[in-house]
Amino acid sequence: MKKWFWMTLATSALLLVVTGTALAENKAKALTLSPMVGGYMFEGNQNLDDSLTYGLGLGYNLTKNWGMELMVNYIDAETDEGPAIDVDGYLSRLDGLYHFRPDSSLVPYLAAGMGVITLDPSPGEGEDDFALNYGAGLKWFLSEAIALRGDVRHVFAPEEPNSNLIYTAGLLFQFGGKKDAAPAPVVVLVPKDSDGDGVIDANDRCPNTPPNVIVDALGCPKDSDGDGVVDYLDKCPNTPANVRVNAQGCPEDTDQDGVPDYLDQCPDTPKGAPVDAKGCPKDSDGDGVFDYLDKCPNTAKGLAVDEKGCELTFTLQIEFDVNQATVRPEYHSKLAEAVDFINQYPSQQFLVVGHTDSTGAADYNKQLSQRRAESVRQYLIDNFGLSADKLTARGLGEEQPVADNATAEGRQQNRRVDITCCAVVPE
Repeated sequence: MKKWFWMTLATSALLLVVTGTALAENKAKALTLSPMVGGYMFEGNQNLDDSLTYGLGLGYNLTKNWGMELMVNYIDAETDEGPAIDVDGYLSRLDGLYHFRPDSSLVPYLAAGMGVITLDPSPGEGEDDFALNYGAGLKWFLSEAIALRGDVRHVFAPEEPNSNLIYTAGLLFQFGGKKDAAPAPVVVLVPKDSDGDGVIDANDRCPNTPPNVIVDALGCPKDSDGDGVVDYLDKCPNTPANVRVNAQGCPEDTDQDGVPDYLDQCPDTPKGAPVDAKGCPKDSDGDGVFDYLDKCPNTAKGLAVDEKGCELTFTLQIEFDVNQATVRPEYHSKLAEAVDFINQYPSQQFLVVGHTDSTGAADYNKQLSQRRAESVRQYLIDNFGLSADKLTARGLGEEQPVADNATAEGRQQNRRVDITCCAVVPE
């Protein structure tokens, strides 16, 4: 009998090693079928040897923890005194089981129940006794339907001084049963962020921000330079503080000269006028007349100019006789116009410049032009009261003709005197 018992235990252990970790659980509402084999130990005055027992149990799990089982064991016994007598024994019992850790693969349990034990010797008269039992066991699930099972019970008959022990091992087959409902999915309530800017709607003061726009903690597009135009629309992102800007975030340039108002020292420059870095119209020749008004843009440095930027020059249409420097009386009115011109610029010094035609030697003409210039200068001083310090006479001879010396008319035009303000005339 002991040989069969140890073979059963060895087979069970081998199954455990091969199958590894179990995969199932003790299910509620499941039917179970348990073929078992083990040993039955007789105590008391029964005079029977320890015997091999075979059992078959039919069970039902009321819940995962509570179950009931009808178990029938056949006991192959014989007497241990005198001539050996075979005794067929049957233990029929109805048990209640309480399972611990029913959701795991290893499920221990406690059991208790009642039943009838029948011993039928051959030859001899059989005997039936009411029996109680209690004990414990272990189910090791290999899958949802199969488990290894071990069980130990103390069996005793209240009316007889009999106390027996039954230990068995075997398989358990589980049919049907109620599966645990799948756990309800965990619903994580993620605060809504409709515009996807990283600030939830509840805190977003600008809920319709365009995609990929950098926002502040309130969900509004950033305005790094604080000019009132958000960064993603700002074409001039580093505008200084308190500078007035346009819709593109760039400093206003009211006169559209390319220099923003906050730097423009000449904010009303006419459209199209070239300006310098300060926004003021350029005066390339430094004559005090802006380029956009200067009709003589290349005036020599130091020359006085009129409002058009041209040199202050008054040409006297005075005819001189050939080889003469005398001013004729009929040119008094013309000289009066020259005086009016000079008086317009009271702070300026003027040159009275004499010219000749090309007739005669150049050196002589230079001297003649000087005499003509001095004659006109002295006439202006004597007849119009101009200060001698205000006028300087200079003769240029034939060097600067204004007409063709090949004709009489041209030569007459070249015999002239010019009044020039502040001109630098070579000696």
